[in-house]
Amino acid sequence: MSTTHITLEQWRTLVSVVDAGSYAQAASRLHKTQSAVTYAVQKMESLLGVKVFKVEGRKAVLTPTGQLLYRRASYLLDEAGSLEHAAKKLSAGWEAEIRIFVEVIFPTFILLRCLDLLGKESPHTRIEATESVISGAAEALQAGTADLAIVGSVPSGFLGEALMPIRFILVAHPDHPLHHLRRKVTMQDLRKHRQLVIRETGALRASRPSVESTQRWTVSNMATSIEAARSGYGYAWLPEEKLRDQMAAGTLKQLPMREGGERFAQLYLIFANRDHAGPGTLRLAEIIREQVATACVKHAR
Repeated sequence: MSTTHITLEQWRTLVSVVDAGSYAQAASRLHKTQSAVTYAVQKMESLLGVKVFKVEGRKAVLTPTGQLLYRRASYLLDEAGSLEHAAKKLSAGWEAEIRIFVEVIFPTFILLRCLDLLGKESPHTRIEATESVISGAAEALQAGTADLAIVGSVPSGFLGEALMPIRFILVAHPDHPLHHLRRKVTMQDLRKHRQLVIRETGALRASRPSVESTQRWTVSNMATSIEAARSGYGYAWLPEEKLRDQMAAGTLKQLPMREGGERFAQLYLIFANRDHAGPGTLRLAEIIREQVATACVKHAR
């Protein structure tokens, strides 16, 4: 193993100067004197034989070498923090708490079964399960507020394991006018009626409704969307698995579309950091894989 000459504290000082925008602001954040911060950066430059900053006018800006060191130092500090966090988890055995973010389209009965199985193996591990829509789970991964996530698309910087496909169907109450056209439903027909849409839970809500209807209700909960459709207030694209009771009871019926009457989404299982995941998180992921595989086999029969 090679010997390093720069400490984590020195790298932290460099990153703080860049993030704060000045030596004075960095000193305030680090609870150090400005002279101590300046000396630490100059010491780094001397030891490495490089110039980190250059003066442009009255402002010190990063040199190309400084930009590289800043990026690598930021990554190094993040990794050091993650490693320390993982060590604390492992020293106490299974994690005290596991945070999992799950796309709301993931079958609820599978999620609850997985949590119950983990609870039987580790009854003292608390589980915080958050259901999200579209971008919420991805943002949680990027923000570091999730240990594990089930998402519909793999966010940049992460690797996803294909978990299961989800079938969406277009549904409305059997008495809805779209069910009484006596012909196949077209996109033009849909535009004349109210569409029920579920709002994304992420901060960046960039998606557009699938149909530009003249009327639209946007709700924040899938259960509300299902109830609105069941009550005859509009039509909606919904996961087939979530509609088992309503379809069986005859309160919701798939619209006879001329084309495009079904869609599929792929769900992925993603670790916030696979290398630093605790034993409880690893076990929960294993249980999820097992239960999804079992459910898919039963569904295929």
